[in-house]
Amino acid sequence: MRVVIQRVGEASVKVDGNTTGAIGTGLLVLMGVEDADNQEDIQWVSGKMVNLRIFDDENGVMNKSVLDIGGEILLVSQFTLHASTKKGNRPSYIRASKPEVAIPIYEQMIEQLKKDLGKNISTGIFGADMKLQLLNDGPVTIVIDSKNKE
Repeated sequence: MRVVIQRVGEASVKVDGNTTGAIGTGLLVLMGVEDADNQEDIQWVSGKMVNLRIFDDENGVMNKSVLDIGGEILLVSQFTLHASTKKGNRPSYIRASKPEVAIPIYEQMIEQLKKDLGKNISTGIFGADMKLQLLNDGPVTIVIDSKNKE
């Protein structure tokens, strides 16, 4: 599993002109699933995300997590995170899971994040053509890969 985490002042996602998810201060998370992902990956990535200390404390030092600040999370599926550009100029998405594998993992991640964050999270719609708007704060952008544990 690969996620791109962006610290945001606000973020939203629209499908067909309708907002499906919106947050204020928190994390916009783009998530890509591969076939080898399982419950262990879900728990590890979720725990890492909600505890990642990337928000400023009273001294302006990144020392607080989204949990600490009472922030929100917007989770959006993005199969292109597993693109391979090794050959030619047309990316290959062979490592990205097909929907029958990815949708249950995506749904399990939603539930795990709700549990770990202690509140509902916002989402996009799996497989839809989504339009994202965000105000990246910092900018702070972190990439996590569960297979590398980094």
